[in-house]
Amino acid sequence: MKPTPTFCKSDYQFLRELILKSKNSTNTKEANQLSQELDRAVISKESELDGSVIRINSFVTIEDVKANKQMKIQIVLPSAADVKQSKISILAPLSVAIIGFKENDEVDWELPAGIKTLKVIAVDNSAVHHS
Repeated sequence: MKPTPTFCKSDYQFLRELILKSKNSTNTKEANQLSQELDRAVISKESELDGSVIRINSFVTIEDVKANKQMKIQIVLPSAADVKQSKISILAPLSVAIIGFKENDEVDWELPAGIKTLKVIAVDNSAVHHS
């Protein structure tokens, strides 16, 4: 069963606004998927949010379970995305797949390369801006 994503209220509201702004962009599919994830999410207070939940600006180590391959990325705003530095836009399929999940969660998600099982290995929120 797919775990339920968790967001603090400020991230949730920010992502809703971002989705509205990106409705006419090239990321429409991802914006719709992110919207669906937000629809089923648990919203909690910032002070009650689990420290291992993936947020905007989180550094994340994930594993493609079937390929047994790990990668380390940072989820950032579209304007800060830089693939060479492993900074992945929040509207990229990989980010949409894992945002709101926490360490040890496994998610099956359709990425451009096909359906992948992604396991969250580690989350570092030292760069997250707390509101």
